[in-house]
Amino acid sequence: MRKILKSVRKLWFLYFVEILLFMQLAVFLAYRDNSYIAVHDNLDLFVAHFKVLKLQKAFFAHNVTLPIVGGLDRDVFGSEFLLYNIFYYLFDPSVAYFIGYFTKIFIGLFSFNLLAKDIYGEAYKRYRPIVMVAALAFSLIPVFPTYGIAFTSVPLVVFLLRRIYLEEKVKTRLLWYLLLFLYPCLSYFSYHGFFILCYMVCAVIILWIRDKRFPLSIFISLFVLSLGYVLFEYRLFGAMLFSDTVTIRDSMVMSSLGIGEVLKLAFEGFTNGQFHCQDSHMYLVLPISLFTIIFLNTRYIRTKEFNKIVKDPINLVFLWIVFNSLIYGMYDWEPLRTLVETIVPKLKGFQFDRTLYFNTFLWYALLFLICKRLYDTGLRAWVTIANVIVALAALIVMFEPQVYNDFYYTCYNQAYKVIKHKDTSTLNYKEFYSQRLFEKIKEDIDYKDEWAVAYGMHPAVLEYNGIWTLDGYIGMYTEGYKGKWRDVIAPALDESDEFRQYFDEWGPRAYVFSASGENTYAPYRELKLEDKRLMIDTDALRALGCRYIFSRIRPSNEEELDIKLKGTYEDTSSPYVIFLYEL
Repeated sequence: MRKILKSVRKLWFLYFVEILLFMQLAVFLAYRDNSYIAVHDNLDLFVAHFKVLKLQKAFFAHNVTLPIVGGLDRDVFGSEFLLYNIFYYLFDPSVAYFIGYFTKIFIGLFSFNLLAKDIYGEAYKRYRPIVMVAALAFSLIPVFPTYGIAFTSVPLVVFLLRRIYLEEKVKTRLLWYLLLFLYPCLSYFSYHGFFILCYMVCAVIILWIRDKRFPLSIFISLFVLSLGYVLFEYRLFGAMLFSDTVTIRDSMVMSSLGIGEVLKLAFEGFTNGQFHCQDSHMYLVLPISLFTIIFLNTRYIRTKEFNKIVKDPINLVFLWIVFNSLIYGMYDWEPLRTLVETIVPKLKGFQFDRTLYFNTFLWYALLFLICKRLYDTGLRAWVTIANVIVALAALIVMFEPQVYNDFYYTCYNQAYKVIKHKDTSTLNYKEFYSQRLFEKIKEDIDYKDEWAVAYGMHPAVLEYNGIWTLDGYIGMYTEGYKGKWRDVIAPALDESDEFRQYFDEWGPRAYVFSASGENTYAPYRELKLEDKRLMIDTDALRALGCRYIFSRIRPSNEEELDIKLKGTYEDTSSPYVIFLYEL
């Protein structure tokens, strides 16, 4: 028994990491496609698109049109060479989703530890407990699922650049260059790659000044990594640089805030993050960081060690976080955005506020540095406090309800069903897509790839089930089609200022909207609407070739629309009742 207790005390961090990972694995293995997966910018977008790519056998195809938003070029969709996307080529989407989920975690654990070991060498063993647990907290952050691997692989690219910079042997450095070239298969240019390259330019300048010699190896790395992104994401660069097609990005109306509002937005990003990268730092990491920053710098000022203020890594990481937050806020400052778009016209519509995404790593790197400082005191009490801090940080990340915390929402909804003996209002993965119901409908109508639209649900539900949609959700379709779709939904937009502004000034959701401003596509078990009118121009819809309307709502004005109810469908596996109309 003593040996067991001694082992637990010595290797507590390994047991802690293993228990939390086992809990995650057990929950998702138990519930599988009955898990509650985030819909926003996930099930309503990428997961359905990957399924369409697979159904159309278009992952590696060229000159192919996919049946989404009336027909879009294959190149608009994700690269076939990104690791996360490859999972959807190899496996069923629900299986691919969970493989991607855990791959993101393990890459985060691996890369965080690899970087720490590279920096601290033999001393890594001493800091291993707080490295492992801080790495776990970082890896569990519920970020944008499709680009989760891009988020958690950031320490890996830092490690590769360090190796390139420090390596003296030419042959070994060539190996690191090769790995750097391959790195983009884990990343994504628009979310991380562009900014990594910008940070590298800054690194070249800083190292040149500091070392008083040009950092040629890092300068070469710029071209190696750039070439990797271009080749791995050749479809994106082709569409971005060599297409003259006018897309909805050209007409998007961006926010134009005053300086006060910009600073407020930056402060919100600094304290809360953004829903694509909610890292739960506000409750523990932030107050500990602020206290440490104030304490350290007050001491440096009192002892007149001013040089330590600008050299302390805790200060430097904190300033980097502040910088990223300021850029996030300043994206909505029109003069700066206009300047960027004037200098580089191809960046029009590009969201350079994504610097905030790097704070997911930086906050937990900062937490580690602070806990390392406690370890360095050599006092057992401070070491214990450091261990408790990182453990609490990991628990907060794992159990705080955030937009993409699938683990939390699966646990919550399944527990609710057991305790309350009834379903929650939200839908799980299986219910959201309701494959068995739509297979029944397709078989009944002998579906042959006719165009359709959705009402009362996300068009992604139809897309996932192999139904060709004139509506849909994607951030890059043609301005011409946007105008045609606007003709279809004009009756609703004429009555709803909210949706008119939403569609005209943004536009990626080419949906059938409610004229009363009610959300008719919310993924709820029951849609309790006051206004059940379907406000569309059926002539404009017929002109686009539409044959079917799949609706969860029976329109109160169906006679006025001149549409025919072909059938009402339901299935015990689905919460939906589908009213199928034919034009």
